[in-house]
Amino acid sequence: MDTRTSDAMPPKFSKVALTFDDVSLIPGESDVLPDEVDTSTWLTRNIRLNIPVSSAAMDTVTEAELAIAIAREGGIGFIHYNCAGEEQVSEVDKVKRSESGMIVDPITLTPDKKVHDALNLTARYRIGGIPIVTKDGHLVGMITNRDLKYEEDPDLPVTELMTPSEQLVTASPGITLEKAKQILHQIRKEKLPIVDEKFRLCGLITIKDIDKVQKYPLACKDESGRLRVGAAISPSWGLDRVAMLVEADVDVLAIDTAHGHHQRVISATGRIKSEFPHVELIAGNVTTAEATRQLIDAGADAVKVGMGPGS
Repeated sequence: MDTRTSDAMPPKFSKVALTFDDVSLIPGESDVLPDEVDTSTWLTRNIRLNIPVSSAAMDTVTEAELAIAIAREGGIGFIHYNCAGEEQVSEVDKVKRSESGMIVDPITLTPDKKVHDALNLTARYRIGGIPIVTKDGHLVGMITNRDLKYEEDPDLPVTELMTPSEQLVTASPGITLEKAKQILHQIRKEKLPIVDEKFRLCGLITIKDIDKVQKYPLACKDESGRLRVGAAISPSWGLDRVAMLVEADVDVLAIDTAHGHHQRVISATGRIKSEFPHVELIAGNVTTAEATRQLIDAGADAVKVGMGPGS
């Protein structure tokens, strides 16, 4: 391989470029067994991944389905922005609601809703049941796919099909997943509503979520036990769409642009961190130390480095 370079080459560029076909890894002696390897790494200052894998924020790559699959294995997916703001937020919301130790903000319906409302929600979020609550949050019943399956009248009130609260088994906040699993097995149900002393709905534990906790022990999750997900944003946007994503509990935003060492990217980084100081923000792509310093100084929690050896 000829590694000669021109003396006029700028110092910021390396004088050697290697790609996959140029390198062989020669194994050596080791005292580490495979099950002792720790593949976790920091994505940002406050988000840790259990495997060093993230998916590209491309419209042919990452929407909710892939983001869920990657987060279950310990990585994270970034939802692309080549769609309307409501669609991107919906994809983020699907990931955040896909599973949890306890769903702290479950999808609910009020008693005045109809069968078609319940069908729309179960199809949209792929859930098997919906708590029925009053406007002040009191649990009055539960309706499931089994209740809806053979109903032919879409305008029938959900209260006609739901299991009323007096017939539901519930639990108090603070119950462990192991205890919840025992209760669900005993009553042969898939959902356990969590209510406070005034019978207001606090959350929902499902047997599917409990099983997923055991099936995917390395899943990348937030403090509430929900899968983590990122979203790409444009440096040209105002803050309205960013606010929508933050409201949807997105875990991390990534300013997605080919050339991150740009005044517009630097300015957007500063604006976003000033308005939403608690959101994790990645900026990039960059290839130099100078660009990295400027974005960090502007408030970025991490910087995406993009570099390739060329053809």
